[in-house]
Amino acid sequence: MSNTVKFSMFRRVILLTAATLFSVAAAHATVRTDTGLSESKAGDYETYRLQVPVEKDTATTQVRLVVPAGVKIGNFMPVAGFVRTVKSDAKGVISEVTWTGTIAPQEFQRFLFSAANPASAGTLVWKVYQTYQGGTVVSWDDSDPATPASKVSIR
Repeated sequence: MSNTVKFSMFRRVILLTAATLFSVAAAHATVRTDTGLSESKAGDYETYRLQVPVEKDTATTQVRLVVPAGVKIGNFMPVAGFVRTVKSDAKGVISEVTWTGTIAPQEFQRFLFSAANPASAGTLVWKVYQTYQGGTVVSWDDSDPATPASKVSIR
């Protein structure tokens, strides 16, 4: 086998491996601005989207989002087939949102909401808990490097 053929095969393996790693890394629950950015401005009112893919052979039945300190959620876009419940602190600020419904295997769902960003710069850490049919929970909260929390930079 010539060196050119070996290099070409090696390059294909590297590209396929990189593509696979990227798709796995990109396939977790994420919170981004509605335009897909992982940054926003301090004090701005932003539309955020929580995107949750199903990564198992069983359906997702519940998604719980922990709202970072300083973020004030205002409104939600309804999602057909899902019931939304909120948990608020003593001041009435929403601290958690739970959507209950079904996301089938090989599908994803987006949950849109508008929120006021904190007044100062920093990083918002969005913790998401994805419950699968049967009760298994995947914690997208940095408790494991394989399940990172989604982060948005506030500048």
